[in-house]
Amino acid sequence: MMRSLFSGVTGLKTHQTKMDVIGNNIANVNTVGFKSSSVTFSELMYQTTQNASGANPATGRAGVNAKQIGLGVTNGAINTNITTSGASQTTGNPFDIQITGDSFFIVSDGSNNYFTRAGAFYVDGAGNLAMTSNGFTVMGWLEDVDPATGEGLGFIKKDTVQALKITSPENMTSEPEQTRQAYMTGIIDKNTKALTGTGQVANLSFYDSLGYSYVAKFNFKQEDPALGVYALKLDDIVYEDATGKTVSLTPLPSIDGGSGQSIYVKYDPATGAYEGWATTPTGTFSEDPISMQFDSAALPAFADPVDIDMTTTTMFDNNGTSTISAKAGNLQGQFAGRKVGTMSGVAVQTDGKIYASYDNGTTKLLGQIAVASFPNPSGLEKVGENLYQTTMNSGLFDGIGIDVTSDGIGKMQTGVLEMSNVDLSAEFTEMITTQRGFQANSRIITVSDSLLEELTNLKR
Repeated sequence: MMRSLFSGVTGLKTHQTKMDVIGNNIANVNTVGFKSSSVTFSELMYQTTQNASGANPATGRAGVNAKQIGLGVTNGAINTNITTSGASQTTGNPFDIQITGDSFFIVSDGSNNYFTRAGAFYVDGAGNLAMTSNGFTVMGWLEDVDPATGEGLGFIKKDTVQALKITSPENMTSEPEQTRQAYMTGIIDKNTKALTGTGQVANLSFYDSLGYSYVAKFNFKQEDPALGVYALKLDDIVYEDATGKTVSLTPLPSIDGGSGQSIYVKYDPATGAYEGWATTPTGTFSEDPISMQFDSAALPAFADPVDIDMTTTTMFDNNGTSTISAKAGNLQGQFAGRKVGTMSGVAVQTDGKIYASYDNGTTKLLGQIAVASFPNPSGLEKVGENLYQTTMNSGLFDGIGIDVTSDGIGKMQTGVLEMSNVDLSAEFTEMITTQRGFQANSRIITVSDSLLEELTNLKR
């Protein structure tokens, strides 16, 4: 009877532990990234009152099994259901990130790395990407840089993880760039009245290397319509000074490779196709781009020429209207130059790469969120605040991490959070069976007590 009393006690203790786990699961039903736990029972130990005996061929007596009395139950394991994802909750916050797959975000308190599935992040006052709940910084890789110039190379250097500084001073602006290529497009119609008068104007907006904007005014006039030859002159380049007044740039660049501002362009009289440019109406025409060359000594912000491609212009009948126009950049949209850009937004791609967008139309790679993967993620130890740390049974973290897409399954989704994976229906069912188990074990104690009472009453 004393054995049954203590067996009942072990049953009460283990069911109480299971109820504690169930209670914690239900309490965290709305905790971001929470992973539920479950309890497994195992037999405690056995007292053998008689050992087993084998069969005796000489006497013909059969063997007898051992006689063992169990001494109760114990908690065999408390397992974390870590590989089952919780439901997705849409938040619309670009720094709320959900991982699909079995990997973990890497966060740091400045001394140690921890791991989490809770992707509720924000940008702190120092510009670091951090966890909303505790301020731990999110770890990842930064853009590789040229050691000589310090300029970014446009790709990630996967090295020891470090804090991701999103809004550092150098990231808040995008550097300006001088326009290096441009092109003209449209139709020259020889019957356009302006070609025989003041001229057909095509304006080109472009930038110097400091991001200041200018407008070059090109003027087409008829020279020899029978041969398809037109005079092209750079009339002026204007910009706004500090007072808001429009002034002319001096000295004007050359557009003929020398010191002049005039050339001649020619179109095939039979097909209307552009044939090239020359410095004289009857010279040798070249299809090379027209080079607008600045005096770099007088205008150091124009270290490079602006090459203007004319090959997409044509000479056709357009009801007396010429539509020729000029645009910075090439036909692929490259080398158009830009002003200084101010950061207008940040976006996280599915592979964890973080890009900043700027109001001058450019983007910049800021870094990449790294993740960690473990051979036995259920072996991680919970340390509170939605955090885990490694143990000897989970596998160790190498300090570098991996790309979330490296397994071909995982990815990151922004504006979405992974919620708790607690299944309330399962938890309530477990609660019922745990309650009944607790009641049954308490009945063992009360019945054993009644038997002991009967035994003590024998002396009366």
